[in-house]
Amino acid sequence: MSILPLDDNMTQEPTRRARLVVGPADAASITETVCAITERPRPPAAWYAAFAMSAAATGMLFAAIGYLIATGVGVLGNNSPVFWAWPIVNFVFWIGIGHAGTLISAILFLFRQRWRTGINRFAEAMTVFAVACAGIFPAVHVGRVWVVYWLAPYPNQMGVWPNFRSPLLWDVVAISTYGTVSVLFWYLGMIPDLATLRDRAISWWRRIVYGLFALGWRGSAAQWHRFEWAYLLLAALATPLVLSVHSVVSFDFAVSQLPGWHSTIFPPYFVAGAIFSGCAMVVTLAVPARSLFGLKSLITMRHLDNMNRLILGTSLLVAYAYLIELFMAWYGGNQYEAFAQLNRALGPYAWAYWLMVACNVLAPQLFWFPKCRTTPWLMWVIAVLVNVGMWLERFVIIVASLGRDFLPSSWGMFRPTAVDVMMLAGSFGLFCTLFLLFCRYLPMVAMAEVKGVVPPHLGSNGVQ
Repeated sequence: MSILPLDDNMTQEPTRRARLVVGPADAASITETVCAITERPRPPAAWYAAFAMSAAATGMLFAAIGYLIATGVGVLGNNSPVFWAWPIVNFVFWIGIGHAGTLISAILFLFRQRWRTGINRFAEAMTVFAVACAGIFPAVHVGRVWVVYWLAPYPNQMGVWPNFRSPLLWDVVAISTYGTVSVLFWYLGMIPDLATLRDRAISWWRRIVYGLFALGWRGSAAQWHRFEWAYLLLAALATPLVLSVHSVVSFDFAVSQLPGWHSTIFPPYFVAGAIFSGCAMVVTLAVPARSLFGLKSLITMRHLDNMNRLILGTSLLVAYAYLIELFMAWYGGNQYEAFAQLNRALGPYAWAYWLMVACNVLAPQLFWFPKCRTTPWLMWVIAVLVNVGMWLERFVIIVASLGRDFLPSSWGMFRPTAVDVMMLAGSFGLFCTLFLLFCRYLPMVAMAEVKGVVPPHLGSNGVQ
């Protein structure tokens, strides 16, 4: 399979033998197209507007965190019995967003799916930034943020070790492992492209910065040999993390005795949901990015169509998990489990449950129609709805289950405060700020990989 420079109004029939590919002139201009984004004196005006809004939201996030540390966790809406609320909802949401980058980069690479080359770079960047956002919330919700380093299992003079039976420690290990491997995988793939930016740089500071991070890359046969082996090994290492990291996050809930949480379906359910939300975020970012930076010949309609198919497939898995939860609550004969499911659908948070079902189950069904999979504005709207639905799913699982547990005398409602809302909006601001800086100063598309899938010889009509 090869990169298809299709216009927005063009679609590809899967049964066609003759496939449009990037022609010789296009292959020669791949470097110019990608490098021009970072080399232009000024980015588009829309970039400045987006960066101003995201930077303001980021500032609001850190202001809210500072206020929380100075005042105490009482500024959050958490209460008894809803001790885990908004911060953990945001944590599970962001750690799930990062799964699509590893899926596209590592798993599709191992399966030799060459269509991934147009979108894998910014999907990997999305993973790194999402993990950075996720890591904030477990740290700030513990109360005494200044001693959060006690969670790390390090030799210390007190002779005190963290409780390895605590899900909070599992999260620390999972996030740090996943974040480290994701950064290494993302950075390793960029080394040849950073060397290209170094060689094309006009200003001295760009030559120094890009040259420093290019690690002396010269493109020799020996370097390419070691690079390909290192990339393959990191892909093989990152692939199990797609399954393990969100499985570990699901254990935070599944190992408890709380109705609605104590379920063996949670690990595969959480993994499918993470890939589902991550793919939706890829489409959410890809649609405006390809138009804003002129990348329609590299991030083609075929890429978006395939991503929308992944969204549809994982949506069916998530819908199946919803049905299994209801079935097992009835079939298991546990009155508390049955009440937990009824409470989600008919209780005080029923609005969130049914909006979750509409966004995660019903909206993606439009992708059965090719027109919906190849219409940019429509796929963007559906992808945004999926992200809204996946945040609501975490809200329903955590807040609705904690709000009404075994004893009616201990029931309580959760209502978010202004600080809760500011931290959620600010996390999106931090994510968008990091992504916009990445788009401005680093290669958005893996130039070396795209050139690797361009056929060297084509017919006169551009058909292979």
